[in-house]
Amino acid sequence: MDIDHLAIVATDLDEGTSAVEQMLGAKLEPGGRHPVMGTHNRVLSLGSDVYLEVIAVDPEADAPDRSRWFALDEVSGPPRLGNWVARCTDLRAQLGEAPMGMGEVMEFERGDLAWSMAVPRSGRLPEDGILPALIQWKGARPQSRLAESPVKLKRIVLGHPEMERITAEWPALAQMTQVALEITPTPSLVAEIVTPRGLVSLSSLGLAG
Repeated sequence: MDIDHLAIVATDLDEGTSAVEQMLGAKLEPGGRHPVMGTHNRVLSLGSDVYLEVIAVDPEADAPDRSRWFALDEVSGPPRLGNWVARCTDLRAQLGEAPMGMGEVMEFERGDLAWSMAVPRSGRLPEDGILPALIQWKGARPQSRLAESPVKLKRIVLGHPEMERITAEWPALAQMTQVALEITPTPSLVAEIVTPRGLVSLSSLGLAG
């Protein structure tokens, strides 16, 4: 598995975009709509193989017949780091090794992009949301199309009171590069981003985390 992208969840796409642009000092690019999930996004390169998306419920889309991904149906308050996504070459095989509750495989298309992704029926990922959503791209990936930006991902830090158990149950998590695992009093998810202004933390508690 490799880090694919970060998902900043927001109640409003413009609000989330503005917050991220102010934090990172970089302008996001247009993304697109996801009719199956009733969401839309904007994106930003964080390096050659990693990007960030700000994602929100699309007010012009029909409501899906299931919970939206990234627990967007439950999002309230200021924009925050909601989840992260890990790329794999064999999604079903990786799901077989991952903890229960990672989701069922769904197929998506947007323009000429196509991918398979595991999406929990509840929209919520296990272990208090610190585990990555799993994705397998079919052909082109968004990373190759985004303009180079002045911000780069340094690492993702996963914190959980039961981190030893989690890594024992899913050893592949500890083998990922740019992913740090810590035992913490409460679950937490932090992405450290190198920007022209210095190191910035995007957190599950808030963008200034």
